[in-house]
Amino acid sequence: MRAVLQVVSQASVRVDHQTIGAIKHGLLVLLGVGETDSEKEADSLAAKISTLRIFPDHNGQMNKSLQDVGGEVLVVSQFTLYADCRKGRRPSYNQAAPPDLAKRLYLYFIEQVKALGITVSCGQFQAMMNVSLINQGPITIILDTNRG
Repeated sequence: MRAVLQVVSQASVRVDHQTIGAIKHGLLVLLGVGETDSEKEADSLAAKISTLRIFPDHNGQMNKSLQDVGGEVLVVSQFTLYADCRKGRRPSYNQAAPPDLAKRLYLYFIEQVKALGITVSCGQFQAMMNVSLINQGPITIILDTNRG
């Protein structure tokens, strides 16, 4: 699995001009599922995201986790994180999971984050979405469960 994490003061996702998910302080997680991913990767990623120390403490140092600050998460499915642009000008998405596997693991990941006591909002799988955010810092982190 691949995830782009952005520390936000607020974020929302709209489908057909209607807000379907929104958070205040926390993380926007753009989530891509790969063809070889399983629940193991989703479990690992959920645990890492909840405890990663990327929020500032009272001295402005990144010493606090999502759980420490009581932050929320907005999860947005994004298969384009598996784009392979090495050949030609049209990205290949062959490494992205097929839709049925991707949706199952996307929903599973959301449930795992919720199980950690974190408030979660989400986008709509396979929908054209408009995502808005105010990135704090800016702090943007890329995680890939296949790269340690």
